[in-house]
Amino acid sequence: MKPVVALLGRPNVGKSTLFNRITRRRQALVDDFPGVTRDRHYADANWNDIEFTLIDTGGFLSSDDDYFASQIKEQLTAAADQADVLIFVMDGRAGLSPYDRELASFLRMMSKPVFYLINKIESFKQHDELFEFYSLGIDHFYEVSAEHGIGVGDFLDDLVSALPEYVKEEEDQDSLIKIAIVGRPNVGKSSLANRLFGEKRLVVNEKAGTTRDAIKLKLEHKGRQFVLVDTAGIRRKGKVTHKLEKFSILKSLKSLDECDVALILIDSNEGITDQDITIAGYAEDRGCGALFLLNKWDLLEKERKSIKKYMEDLRYKAKFLSYAPALTISALTGQRCHKILDEVQKIYKEYCHRINTGTLNRIIEDAVYREEPSLHKGKRLKFFYATQVSAKPPCFVCFVNFPKAVHFSYRRYLTNQLRQMIPLEKTPIKLYFREKTGKIKFSGKSREEERIFQKKKRHNTKKQKQRKEQSKRKRQRDKDSS
Repeated sequence: MKPVVALLGRPNVGKSTLFNRITRRRQALVDDFPGVTRDRHYADANWNDIEFTLIDTGGFLSSDDDYFASQIKEQLTAAADQADVLIFVMDGRAGLSPYDRELASFLRMMSKPVFYLINKIESFKQHDELFEFYSLGIDHFYEVSAEHGIGVGDFLDDLVSALPEYVKEEEDQDSLIKIAIVGRPNVGKSSLANRLFGEKRLVVNEKAGTTRDAIKLKLEHKGRQFVLVDTAGIRRKGKVTHKLEKFSILKSLKSLDECDVALILIDSNEGITDQDITIAGYAEDRGCGALFLLNKWDLLEKERKSIKKYMEDLRYKAKFLSYAPALTISALTGQRCHKILDEVQKIYKEYCHRINTGTLNRIIEDAVYREEPSLHKGKRLKFFYATQVSAKPPCFVCFVNFPKAVHFSYRRYLTNQLRQMIPLEKTPIKLYFREKTGKIKFSGKSREEERIFQKKKRHNTKKQKQRKEQSKRKRQRDKDSS
């Protein structure tokens, strides 16, 4: 494994800013008020061609002044236990705090290399105001400014020299299945992430809005690697007023852009709401695979536990995701959670599916023969050729004589035929129509012959323009001479 480095410190000392500076990505949310970070946030970093894993943690508070103080402290302790090297970050503007003293005492008992950083040092005047930090009994401090990058390079030179050596292993990114857990606030996303991960990795609380950042977790199931992303709850736009919540929702939507399969979590105790369907629409717009999870199924009373009724309601309200499977689960008790990753693998297999051109054209040809499209201005729609242009999700292009004349109902008919014949029952399908160019059929010529044909066509067009110009100049000369 790569060496692990953990950032520790009290709230609002700039740990997340330093985390973003070292990883060179705006991965952690940053704001002026304390307590933004609550979960452990992991990211890979590289300095002087030496790679390591960096952990951002929540602010250390020994008392219960903060609602999440005890849970954040558990996460911080777990990060410190896992790390090979620790970075203790303090605030040079605010000065020394009792929490700094307590955390310094805690780190002395860890028996691990510790680097002491005084952050927010941006002028020479501040150097003369740091004597109080020596009362911690520490000989050497690194004076840095994470926001402006001052002193960070010199610190990183010393940091990587203290890291243990490791043998670099190549990781196949194509084999990773990326999953995003999305849903409204307080539907159990972090509980489900902890259940799938196999340990209490994320802060879980009954209070809505506990998760603020998109937290990535790597896990393995039946020899397959997964990247699981726990996201912040997505509320209706009209209810979002705080700047931090807006950024959290933007990161949640970005996770949908990057994932292969979205786990759309629904609180079955509250029923299927309009916001649940809106979130499902976000997943459908981004073209990722989808799996509906009706969570908190254990809380329903017996007379309300009608799977058939819930599924009918779900299929009626989310007709646009008719292909997405659905499961009833309980993240708290683990009921049917073991089926989730197996179902994700089935969706992903179809999501990456490719079909050869010959088979695809036979399916389209047979579908058109059985159900011919309607006439367009008295002319018959002709399907010349079809091909798959990409996967993730499967994307097909049909070349026709009048692409804009293909009715949406006929598009749906062809999509359903592809689902049945390939088969692709659990993945989105993108079907486009393009006008066929040139006077020859694509299916009748090879790619090289098509290239030569297009080249000759351009050459003839150029010659034709030249002849027109010569004729025009000749007429002008005749006119001038007369």
